Amino acid sequence: MSDVTVSHDETASRYELRDGDDVVGFASYRWEGGRLVMDHTVVDPEHREQGHGTTLARGALDDVRERGLRIVPECPFIRSFVEENPEYADLVDETPDDV
Repeated sequence: MSDVTVSHDETASRYELRDGDDVVGFASYRWEGGRLVMDHTVVDPEHREQGHGTTLARGALDDVRERGLRIVPECPFIRSFVEENPEYADLVDETPDDV
């Protein structure tokens, strides 16, 4: 297996985990109040238990940071990742939109 990479597909509103040309996972989001609400993460079964979910989360959040954005970690996997990796905690903004 080749090295997996993370890319951003703005049209599909998701970060993709790629093994060569194949999409083997993704972390989807929607825009809400100027923030990315990260709502779902999937890694193909044959690519699980290899650290690829972590690679996907790290790649997505590094891009979010580079772009100066904030997230709402609605997806349990992304929420857990941020809790276990406090260096990403500054990206979280769960302030209600009406405040």
